[in-house]
Amino acid sequence: MDLIKNRRTIRKYKQEDVAATLLNELLEEAFRASTMGNMQLYSVVITREPEMKAKLAPTHFNQPMVKGAPVVLTFCADFNRFSKWCRCRKAEPGYDNFISFLNATSDALLVTQNFCTLAEAHGLGICYLGTTIYNPDKIIDILQLPELVMPVATITVGYPDECPAQPERLPLEGILHEEFYHDYTPEDIDRIYAEKEAMPENQHFVSINNKETLAQVFTDLRYKKADNEYMSGTLKETLKRQGFSE
Repeated sequence: MDLIKNRRTIRKYKQEDVAATLLNELLEEAFRASTMGNMQLYSVVITREPEMKAKLAPTHFNQPMVKGAPVVLTFCADFNRFSKWCRCRKAEPGYDNFISFLNATSDALLVTQNFCTLAEAHGLGICYLGTTIYNPDKIIDILQLPELVMPVATITVGYPDECPAQPERLPLEGILHEEFYHDYTPEDIDRIYAEKEAMPENQHFVSINNKETLAQVFTDLRYKKADNEYMSGTLKETLKRQGFSE
């Protein structure tokens, strides 16, 4: 319990290798995650070579931990392997559709979280890169992912060389809903986000960006509508390219 409650995102790593035996053990254990129909609709690409990290870095907006971490893991939603098994066993698969992509994505993300928890329990640090679904087409080319395989999460892994402060989390009451969804009143929103908005670092973000509220930092700078629409288009086109066309 304390491990998860006290966890931190690590972006700086010691130049110390992560043994392949340890990494494989952690991944194998992570693969015990729940899975749709016991199909295990995921694959993991392990990147260790500096030149490959250098190729991946721009797809993650050149965040320094991509090159700095000893290991970069790309977790993929994968219906390629299962479909090939079907065809090799005289069964015709029907998994070139959006629901199949969502099933495989759910499988892959369950495994991703399992791995992250296990890695941290063994003294490793991790950073989850949400940029994976922003540039999936470029990642596909670099990692040579075949049809029906989509990158959905990237994790940098290594031994921590920092102990950063924990980012804030919303209070329990802001997330839990008993029996059915209770929509939020303006008063609820004020109460739920009060601590987040009062944090000095968040107030600093508002000030240096000449904004009136923290929400404006998100909507106007960090996750803009135009950017979201552009990346949504890229994701849709890449899904079609990878065979998830229906």
